[in-house]
Amino acid sequence: MRASLFITCYNDTLYPETGRAVVRLLERLGVELEFRAAQTCCGQMHANTGFRAEAFSQAKRLVRLYSDAEAVVIPSSSCVCMMRDQYPGLFEELGNESLRRDFAALLPRVYELTEFLIDQLKVEDVGAYFPHRVAYHPSCHALRGLHIGDRPVRLLKKVRGLELAPIENVDRCCGFGGTFSVKNFEVSSAMLGAKVHDLLSTKADYCTAVDNSCLMHIGGALHRQYAGMRTIHIAQILAATEGAAAEEAA
Repeated sequence: MRASLFITCYNDTLYPETGRAVVRLLERLGVELEFRAAQTCCGQMHANTGFRAEAFSQAKRLVRLYSDAEAVVIPSSSCVCMMRDQYPGLFEELGNESLRRDFAALLPRVYELTEFLIDQLKVEDVGAYFPHRVAYHPSCHALRGLHIGDRPVRLLKKVRGLELAPIENVDRCCGFGGTFSVKNFEVSSAMLGAKVHDLLSTKADYCTAVDNSCLMHIGGALHRQYAGMRTIHIAQILAATEGAAAEEAA
């Protein structure tokens, strides 16, 4: 199967190791992966802060860039949620019928990483090895936006050596929410404090998620508290194998 990797500007800028992990993982599973270097941003930060014209420009670019892709794989539920939830409104608002048709044809071929693994490749055991205790944080976009359910947990449970730690209040938001954490700092910090308390109570070595945005927020708090727990994107866990040191993969 052929697939195009949309790495997201967030990962490209701050977490390139996540993109490299996705490549290792999918190629190991036999996917013929391509990377279209002309990709930019999905436009979420523009749309969420009222810059509709700029958001439309990014949406139009993405649809045209991937119109012929067999599948588009994205290691971020946040960006996929933007495409599924906000692109239809953008194209409706701008009245571009051609782009609406092109987007409608493309959307069924756009997948968050864990959706792609389980729904398209029909695989849960990806041959990963990660001998650590891990807590999974379901991001709001994954849980409430995409409704990906237990897909990440099913994948993690098949990782050899991994001990999955249950979290109290698992569906509680970490408080990031993009600009929410800046504009509503006090509320965001209180939510983050509650999430970190629940995470540290698990005694896990790592906190993982399908979104690096949440992991950055959580990781910052863990670092400031000198906590022993670290954050890691689920792609890096799934890409780790017994043949390659898990710490190096992380």
